[in-house]
Amino acid sequence: MNITDATSAQDTAHFLVDAAAWAPSVHNTQPWWFGTRGSTVTLHADPDRRLNVADPDGREMLISCGAALCTLRLAARRLGLTPQIRMASDPERPGLIADVTLEPAQPPSEDENRMYDQIRRRRTHRGGFRPESLPAGLLQALRTCALDENAALRVVADPRARIALGALTEVAEQMLRQKPDYCLEMARWAPRPGSGRRDGVHEDAYPRDPERTDPHFAQRDFARGHGWGLTSDERHGAPGVVALLTTKTDERAAWLQAGQALQRVLLHAAGNDVSAAFHTQALEIPELRDFVRTHFCDGGHPQMIIRLGLAGREARSVRRSPEELIRP
Repeated sequence: MNITDATSAQDTAHFLVDAAAWAPSVHNTQPWWFGTRGSTVTLHADPDRRLNVADPDGREMLISCGAALCTLRLAARRLGLTPQIRMASDPERPGLIADVTLEPAQPPSEDENRMYDQIRRRRTHRGGFRPESLPAGLLQALRTCALDENAALRVVADPRARIALGALTEVAEQMLRQKPDYCLEMARWAPRPGSGRRDGVHEDAYPRDPERTDPHFAQRDFARGHGWGLTSDERHGAPGVVALLTTKTDERAAWLQAGQALQRVLLHAAGNDVSAAFHTQALEIPELRDFVRTHFCDGGHPQMIIRLGLAGREARSVRRSPEELIRP
């Protein structure tokens, strides 16, 4: 689609929101909504979709919104528009994230087009990876993607550090499962098969039998003992490349930066057929998050624990429509 196809502001807004809806979000909660006003699109966080138990401060919600903002920017560039971003803070509208004003500009670059083409192709992976190495030079390119958004992607090269992060993930997962409110929250975002919902983590987005990696990184228990999930004869046990996404500070603006950096990293990786798995359990327990920061982040603040690798299959994902996301 080009600018001549978007013959009205409404068509343009629909195009942008349709793309932004495919941003990654914690448990596919899609915690955002959009407003439109002339040539301006506003992004808002939706607190009704925040994980009140796992994410009481809204950190992961805002990381998700940052990823949506990055995606909206790429969609604007696809149309040959320049998105002028004004990060907003309004006490009367605490969910307001940003005003995005669209102005004519030069056609998108090859890199912008390449990343845009991955928006709907990118999927979160839940399991092990194939043992092959990542393409040469990719990790440095992903670090640059993060730096471009004022964040850092720190590859965990030390095998002992990878073992420790895997162990912390397992400890955190078991601690969280002991909380009844947490289990109820997980159930809210893991729909039953055939529910028809356009959000949450569905049964064809995770394996029926969790795959173990070495070192092992615990998976979320979306099936909750019901036997839901994908079955496959193709199983892989490689953990892939373990990395930490960090920011210099740890407040609202930094969380939004982390989300934009995350999406740029994921889209660039997807363009090289590389998938990502997320393990945020240890970052949802304050004591463990402090421990990760002290021992693994070189002074930065950890926002995501990621594994990158070549996956054997593509999971399905669902999204709400622009009509559900655009409000007056």
